Amino acid sequence: MTADIDIDALTRSQAQQELGRLADLLGRADAAYHRDDDPIMSDADYDALKRRNAAIEARFPDLKRNDSPSDRVGATPAEAFEKVTHARRMMSLSNVFSPQEVRDFDESVRKYLGLGADAPLDYTAEPKIDGLSLSLRYEHGRLVQAATRGDGTVGEDVTRNARTIDDIPTRLDDAPEVLEVRGEVYMGHADFARLNDRQKAAGDKAFANPRNAAAGSLRQLDPRVTQARPLRFFAYGWGEISTQLADTQYQSLRALAGLGFVINDLTQLCNGPEALLAHYADIEAARATLGYDIDGVVYKVDDLALQARLGFRSTTPRWATAHKFPAELAWTRLEAIDIQVGRTGALSPVARLHPVTVGGVVVSNATLHNEDYIAGRDSSGAPIREGRDIREGDWVQVYRAGDVIPKIADVDLSRRPADAAPYAFPDTCPECGSTAIREEGDSVRRCTGGLICPAQAVEKLKHFVSRAAFDIEGLGAKQVEQFYRDGWISEPADIFTLEKNYGPGQPRQLKNREGWGEKSADNLISAIDARRAIPLSRLLFALGIRHVGEETARTLARHYGTWEAFIAAIDAAAAQEGPEWDELLAIDGIGKVLARSLVTSFSQPAERASIDRLVAHLDVQPEEAHAPADSPLAGKTVVFTGTLDRMTRAEAKDRAEALGAKVSGSVSAKTDLLVAGPGAGSKAKKATELGVEVIDEDGWLALLGQP
Repeated sequence: MTADIDIDALTRSQAQQELGRLADLLGRADAAYHRDDDPIMSDADYDALKRRNAAIEARFPDLKRNDSPSDRVGATPAEAFEKVTHARRMMSLSNVFSPQEVRDFDESVRKYLGLGADAPLDYTAEPKIDGLSLSLRYEHGRLVQAATRGDGTVGEDVTRNARTIDDIPTRLDDAPEVLEVRGEVYMGHADFARLNDRQKAAGDKAFANPRNAAAGSLRQLDPRVTQARPLRFFAYGWGEISTQLADTQYQSLRALAGLGFVINDLTQLCNGPEALLAHYADIEAARATLGYDIDGVVYKVDDLALQARLGFRSTTPRWATAHKFPAELAWTRLEAIDIQVGRTGALSPVARLHPVTVGGVVVSNATLHNEDYIAGRDSSGAPIREGRDIREGDWVQVYRAGDVIPKIADVDLSRRPADAAPYAFPDTCPECGSTAIREEGDSVRRCTGGLICPAQAVEKLKHFVSRAAFDIEGLGAKQVEQFYRDGWISEPADIFTLEKNYGPGQPRQLKNREGWGEKSADNLISAIDARRAIPLSRLLFALGIRHVGEETARTLARHYGTWEAFIAAIDAAAAQEGPEWDELLAIDGIGKVLARSLVTSFSQPAERASIDRLVAHLDVQPEEAHAPADSPLAGKTVVFTGTLDRMTRAEAKDRAEALGAKVSGSVSAKTDLLVAGPGAGSKAKKATELGVEVIDEDGWLALLGQP
């Protein structure tokens, strides 16, 4: 099963299959949890599935489904309730599971805002209540609507029921004209026990846990049933609001308390990640005595102006995250270590375990990351697990936090077999026998076989036809495997000669293959022909060059414009010196590692010949511009230098690219505009010498239409 395979070792077809399985399973889990109030899995298992889905999408971004769980919040509202469209979407939160991930979250916030590691940065930290999210809309101080989260955009109207909950005021004094208060409906442990006693006495079904009881009670068609249930409400934030309550998250919560809402008294103001971790430890220690269920601690940047700058991802805010409590641990025997080969030739070690139950799930495989991890050291050579290596036959500690596929946390040396030998990581590919090398600075050993390695060849072909690449309808992973196995295609160019070699008049015809007929064969050929005209960015991504993802491919396509200009520049940069090499490195987001990978791929004779054979069948088109028609930056090359006070480089780059500009890291004759803040040096001088327009940050903001 794909669920038993380490993400790093998944093939494209396995990844596609697994994403389908996860979308279905998580969709059913969302409906069961948010709509039916009858969960089919634990929160830890749900979080693990979501993390696995996100990790697979990160590795295979082109396989991301239209119904991806990453883009989904909650579930479609039940038909029994009137639907409510939220004025502001009710977002979910990203999750972290370890102290280092908390520090990484803090670092990412600081990096986006341009704050140093020592700069003061306050957060609020509050228990994450395990209940049902609810949005309360007040107009002129009067409760006019209460809605569940639903799918984040549309929820269920439960206004009549919400009015029966004592913790929810129906009228507010001195409130903003419009105020949406958001919080969590929950049931305390003692109240839950009494409710279940009544259920049993009446011969009714007992609730499985307080969260189910709270959700089921709020979502009753008869509000009298809700009124008879002991529901409580904690306010934790707001949606649409006509007048801001305060300048910070913490003071805004205090303002909500002043209006009559119950705020969790464990909410605390913390400066920096270490203070967050200390408060997390305090809450975790008190968890069993709180009298209600929590499943983690929520961290939010306190300053609302900084929250506004940080903004949102597709479904989660950048300024908040949930630090979830850890999942279960278990010990079992490591029976074998297998090596799997991926599209880029990466040799990924997988632990084959004696089956063991971890967090309610029986598992038999675990990721071992790479050879350093097996040897008990990190990529810099420093010891991990106090230097304890991992050997076949060892008893290992397995955990599932954050991923369905378990990971090995530790080794019990007291139970190590006397004949257990250190694991010798292979230096040849198990698929093709080619040398497997580990480049300096890389934590992964890779097969050098390229297209002669069947594991790489098939995976590269699957990548080539994937959705974000050529997206050829009717030619998916299964068909690629069949055609490769039968010798019909061995490289991308062969796809565009299928009709010539296996069409009418040929001894072997596509329409005569098992599973194919004349119509399906004609449809495939038509789909292939439709992709002979392909945007440059899609072609660059489809080639499967290491480090070149969708965004990098678009960046390169926007910079060079045409295939001819691109290939001429890459050929000229092959020596990794000279103006073309400097120009490549000057492209914002292109570093030396990526640049070397790019020029190396195109300078390999066999790989270059394969690419040339492919391009001979194509009409490669320039990238389409998506900037507003009246954009003052469309098609221009912009360079930023010096210090920007009112936005970070990341923000400035995002704004420039959204307006159709190309952002470069160095000034040249091709530069159209230099934005120079305090501290601008040689770039400003060179721009002046070249006659490039130079503006300061005020001019830049004016160009954006921002006061």
